[in-house]
Amino acid sequence: MSKTIKRFDFAKKPHKPSPFLFFLAKNILCKPDLKKRNATIIKRDMESYEHTPYLLLINHASLVDLNLMMMSTHPRLVNNVMTLEGFRDYTEPLMRGLGVLGKRKYISDLHLIRNMSYCLKELKTIFALFPEARYSLDGCTSFLPESLGQLVHMMRVPVVMLKIHGNFITNPQWNKINKKTWVEAEMFPLITEEEARTLPATALFARIKEAFAYDDFAWQYEKKIKIDHPERAKGLHSLLYKCPHCLAEHQTESETDTLRCTACGKSWYMDEYGRLTGSDGVTEFAHIPDWSKWERACVREEVRNGTYYFEDTVRVETLPNAWKFYKQGEGKLIQTPEGTTLTCLHYGEPFTLERPALALESMHIEYDYLGNGDCIDISIPDDSFWCYLSKRDAITKISFATEEMHLWAKEKQAEKKKKKAAEE
Repeated sequence: MSKTIKRFDFAKKPHKPSPFLFFLAKNILCKPDLKKRNATIIKRDMESYEHTPYLLLINHASLVDLNLMMMSTHPRLVNNVMTLEGFRDYTEPLMRGLGVLGKRKYISDLHLIRNMSYCLKELKTIFALFPEARYSLDGCTSFLPESLGQLVHMMRVPVVMLKIHGNFITNPQWNKINKKTWVEAEMFPLITEEEARTLPATALFARIKEAFAYDDFAWQYEKKIKIDHPERAKGLHSLLYKCPHCLAEHQTESETDTLRCTACGKSWYMDEYGRLTGSDGVTEFAHIPDWSKWERACVREEVRNGTYYFEDTVRVETLPNAWKFYKQGEGKLIQTPEGTTLTCLHYGEPFTLERPALALESMHIEYDYLGNGDCIDISIPDDSFWCYLSKRDAITKISFATEEMHLWAKEKQAEKKKKKAAEE
């Protein structure tokens, strides 16, 4: 059956977005949504870029980012990247008509590199990229691949930054209630064409990484953006899965404006400005990203001391193209510091997917994806495996672990190279 399924054509040449479809998208979708949010777009030093093709980098936290991208670049046409589930949700003809390129997450794709270059050099459009490749989990910068510096050097065009604030707090992925609160975006040149050609990839990446530093909860508190929605803390337990009071994992619950640990009974109130207060007078982490950073540090220790282990029976669906998920039944997902392994049926045939830690730099996760439960997405070049977990509130830790495993594997590889060079 696998051989008869049509796969997505990543090699297909993109074209300029349809001006008519762009007009409809901007005026029917973007403008009304941004008006409700009192959106502000501030442009700095962009006068010389009005007719120049450039690479536009955007931080990513919610769907409002696409609206801000389209309005900030008006009246220019923009090509951009979207993963295949987005093509499935909005249909491939529409996405192709809007000049969107398809992509699988965390898979090297030479077709994408060629098509990006084609858009910039031949079509002379802006190319928009969300390099974090997924929504932020805690309102701070997600994983950025070091290959970004190499990509900029290969494209040899100017790089512009669109830095968005408020996009996370208005609709975090663990609380998909759209609060329609204020958002703002800053648009400014980041790297000149000359710098893209001459600076080393490491220097280019360092500049990008610095520009991407953001913290939406800190921004909310500083600006005193009030979110008084009665269910503002609902879903927070998916992110804050480990209790800092008793250290129990996957025992937190959240509802209305409160997060609570069912193991020890302690609770934390989330106020209108996104700050937490402990019920016993002791607040371990008033700032939510500080709590998630502590969780990551705990996972890092487990990975490096060799005690990290995750195993679960998962429900597997595959997405070989942009049209349909295919049910593959139950599978077994195992993750250790050495890598991630999935065993399941693949269109009726036994299949094992192995992604060593060095080869998998991050993990795409979805909280309650389309109402079907928490899942992770692991891809190979011609298919994507969507694994719905049976264990509760585990995907955040899996995400942290994947990135920490990759970083540790890179460190060990560098140490081996250094040792080998010294011996020679």
